[in-house]
Amino acid sequence: MTDQDHFTLHAAGQPTAQGRFVRTADLEPISFAPGLDFRPVLGDRMLANFAYYEPHAVAPLHVHEEEQIVIVIRGALEFEIDGETRTLLPGDAAVVPPWVPHGAHTTDAPCLEVDVFSPPRRTLLEHARAQAGGAP
Repeated sequence: MTDQDHFTLHAAGQPTAQGRFVRTADLEPISFAPGLDFRPVLGDRMLANFAYYEPHAVAPLHVHEEEQIVIVIRGALEFEIDGETRTLLPGDAAVVPPWVPHGAHTTDAPCLEVDVFSPPRRTLLEHARAQAGGAP
C-alpha cells in the first residue's frame, strides 16, 4: 500500500453528513460521578468522549456493550481492566472489549483522557446529540 492509496480522493460512496468542527471547551459537561466531567462528541458511527477527572475522582467498575479505547492526554489515570490495574500516562491507551469489567480513578492530580466508543455509547447519545444541535 502506498501513501496515494491511503490519502486518496477517489470516492467509493456518498458522504453521509456534513463535517463540523467542535471546540470541546465550549461543550456543556455531563457528570455521572463526583469530580468526573464528560464532553461527548458524536459522529455518524462513533463517539469520542473527553473525560476530565479531578484529583481522587472515581469511575466505578462497570461493563457496557460498546467497545472502548481510552487515551490519556494529560495527567495519570489508574485504569483497571478485568482485575488488572495499570497506571496510564499521556500517550498510553487501553482497549476495552464489550462486556469486560473496567473502571478508573485518579490519585492526587487531575487527568484528561479521551474515550472512543464504537458504536456510540448509548448512555451519552442524548447529551451528545443535543450538543451537536440534533445531528446526526
